[in-house]
Amino acid sequence: MVEYKCSNCGRIITQDELGMKAKCPYCSNKLLIKLRTRIIKEVKAR
Repeated sequence: MVEYKCSNCGRIITQDELGMKAKCPYCSNKLLIKLRTRIIKEVKAR
């Protein structure tokens, strides 16, 4: 699940809440920051 953080109000917004819009549904700010996933990948060295 992709999550975004509003740079104005600081709320966490999911992709389902955004739909096709590219602005915060709470404060109408257009600058959203995509959060990193919490999954840690292990890569073996060659």
